[in-house]
Amino acid sequence: MATARERAHARTLEKIVALGRDQLAEVGPARLSLREIARGLGMVSSAVYRYVASRDELLTLLIVDAYQELGQAVESAIAEPPDPRQQYAAAGHAVRHWALANPARYALVFGTPVPGYHAPAELTTGPGTRVIVALVRIFDAAWQAGALDVPQREPGPALLADLEEIAREYRLGLPPAGLAAAVTAWTGLFGAVSFEVFGQYGENTFRAPEELFEEQLAALATAAGLR
Repeated sequence: MATARERAHARTLEKIVALGRDQLAEVGPARLSLREIARGLGMVSSAVYRYVASRDELLTLLIVDAYQELGQAVESAIAEPPDPRQQYAAAGHAVRHWALANPARYALVFGTPVPGYHAPAELTTGPGTRVIVALVRIFDAAWQAGALDVPQREPGPALLADLEEIAREYRLGLPPAGLAAAVTAWTGLFGAVSFEVFGQYGENTFRAPEELFEEQLAALATAAGLR
């Protein structure tokens, strides 16, 4: 059981992250200010350093927070659809919905790196892989159910070794070519979302972006072999 002091510390950290989200949307990651966070909390500026030691630590908290929230959204979305193809579509819509609702947070984790900041892998890798792990497990389940058409081509030796290592790490039965297709479906999904979030299509090029996204999801699912 957490002590009263530990609970109070956790609540303050939650407030710091919430204020950091607001600041991120207003001024971007490079201009995050712990002094402004302290002002929002009603603290003297030195007091906030008892909770967050630096701007980089605040960035890490915001990155982990974004990854965890997106991962939870995807995991919740794929819990109900009855078949893998529908699960992939549900995951795609969850990513798009979250990204459009949180463009600054999406840009923080999937956009241009913040100059001078290096995310600590021991804190960000787990949260950062929640979505890809969920997607790969959709493909693994499809393979087990006979609902995945795996490409006949065999990956080259270097890629094959990488894919086999991933399959061992996550205990997948998915063959290497199927795992490569899953990775392509993952990157294709995020590419489509990023183009929309970052305005890469150009203004008014597509006036029904949700319909375009449906077409993209269907094409990616088919190309990846999901029936």
